[in-house]
Amino acid sequence: MTEEEATGIRLARKIAAAFSPLPSVEAIALGGSWPGGQVNGDSDIDLYVYTPSGIPLPDRQAVVAKLGAVRPELNQTFWDVGDVWHDADTGIEVEAVFWRTSWIESMLDRVLVQRRPSSGYTTSHWYTIRNSLSLYDRNGWFAALQDRSRQPYPESLRRAIIAWNHPVLRKITPSYRNQIDKAVRRKDLVSVNHRLAALLASYFDIVFALNRLLHPGEKRLLELAAERCEKLPANMVAQVERTLQAASAADHAVIDTVDGLIDGLDRLLREEGFEV
Repeated sequence: MTEEEATGIRLARKIAAAFSPLPSVEAIALGGSWPGGQVNGDSDIDLYVYTPSGIPLPDRQAVVAKLGAVRPELNQTFWDVGDVWHDADTGIEVEAVFWRTSWIESMLDRVLVQRRPSSGYTTSHWYTIRNSLSLYDRNGWFAALQDRSRQPYPESLRRAIIAWNHPVLRKITPSYRNQIDKAVRRKDLVSVNHRLAALLASYFDIVFALNRLLHPGEKRLLELAAERCEKLPANMVAQVERTLQAASAADHAVIDTVDGLIDGLDRLLREEGFEV
C-alpha cells in the first residue's frame, strides 16, 4: 500500500468513527478507487453510510463541523443524498453518500434474485457492495449483504443483459445508432454526444456481462475493460477512441465508426454463441 493510499484509508476510518455513534447509522463502507488500489492524485473519498431511516441534516452538520471540513456542501440531492467537503489536513475531497438499507438490498435483489437488466450499468451496485471496504457494521448487516454479493455471476442475468442492451445499439428503429445518424443530419452536436454516451453505456454493459464481470461504474471504463476482460472485440480500445474523436465533428464519419464498433462486438458475440 502506498503512503497516498494509507492516508486516504486513515481519513476514511476517521470519518466513519465520527458518523458511527449516530443511532440511525447501520454500517459505513469505503468504495470507489481506494479499496481496489486505483488511487491517483484526483481520487476522492467515496463513503457509503447505510441507514434504515435516514440521518437528520442537523446531525450530519454537527459531524462534518467536528471533522473540521473545508468548503462543505451538505444535503446535495441531485443524484443520491450526499454531503461533500474537503478534509482540512490532507485536502482530499470527501463525499458521504447516505443509502437506505432497504434500497440497496432491493438493488442487489434486482440482479441476483429477479435477474433484471438495465440500460447500462446493470451490475454496478453489486460491484460497489462486493468491493467496498467495511469500516463500521453495527449488527453485521453489511457483512451479510457483502457475503450475498460474493455469489457467482448468474448465467440467466448475463444473457438478459446482452438481450436487453444489444438491440438498442443498432437493431431496432429507434436505436442509438439511428438516433446518432439523425442528429448528424441535423448537425446537432449535443444530441450526437448524448446518444453516443447512451450507446457506450449499453456497449460496456454487454462487454462486462459477456466476461461475467461486475460493471465497475462510470470511471476508467475503457481502461478497466482492457485490463480485466479476457474476451474483447478486436481493436476495441482504438475503435472506441476513434468513435469519440469522430463525434466531435458531428459529420457522417461518426456513423462509420459506430458501425465499426458494433460490428466488432457482434463478431465477438457470434463467436461466443449468441444470435445477433
